Amino acid sequence: MSAGSSGAEYTQGHNTGTLARLTGRGHGRTGSPARGARYGLLLLVLIGTYLLNAFDAGKLVTELQVVLFALILLIALRNSPLPFPWPLVIGAVTVIGSAVVFSTSLSGSRNGKASEDFWKALVLLLTTILVVRRVLARPTVTIQSIYGALSAYLINGLMFASVFAGMYHLGVTDFFADSQPATTQTFQYFSFTTLTTLGYGDFTAAESGARSIAVLEALTGQIFLATLVARLVAAYRTPDPPEPSGAGRLPEDADGPGADEDRD
Repeated sequence: MSAGSSGAEYTQGHNTGTLARLTGRGHGRTGSPARGARYGLLLLVLIGTYLLNAFDAGKLVTELQVVLFALILLIALRNSPLPFPWPLVIGAVTVIGSAVVFSTSLSGSRNGKASEDFWKALVLLLTTILVVRRVLARPTVTIQSIYGALSAYLINGLMFASVFAGMYHLGVTDFFADSQPATTQTFQYFSFTTLTTLGYGDFTAAESGARSIAVLEALTGQIFLATLVARLVAAYRTPDPPEPSGAGRLPEDADGPGADEDRD
């Protein structure tokens, strides 16, 4: 074999390996079996998104939500075991759809705002499905599994907040009773107090449809905590320490060769 052909084969193999590492699809239909999902970054982005929305009510932050939620989906998609080309298709649809609803929401119309809110809810719903599916598919429970479950719990709260905001923009009456302000911050606050069943009572849905969605969110939060998160925490175990060298030797071999003959 000539040096030129060997160099070409090496370059082709190197490029193929690099692409496989970038996409996570280098071994079989579901990627490398040794590569586990990591949700620490996803959890940090979710916490940062929640705090940003809670402490900054500016219009720019509200409009950037759709970009942040699309980023959250792309991070979850990176850890998904979906076969190619589904990750590429879902990622492309997410980017294009987010750009479209972002541009329509800039018009300031209520329909444009509602379409953006429901799109965000759809993106977060898909993210929840991807994360929970991946967490449940893991053969063992690790700290990354718990990070994934907590991420899905936070995503649920943000998702229902987007649903409430979309219902408000499509409605003709106040969303909250007693004419309480309906903003991104109050929707997020109402959603998480409902999800965790804190029930402060300072914000209450005025219409029956919104109340029904709030009850559904409360049930979802309780089932999620009582089943998925609690089960993962109970089954969590730290990795076993490596066995010392020679631990696999049989007891009769411990005295060294020839010990059995000496005992005879």
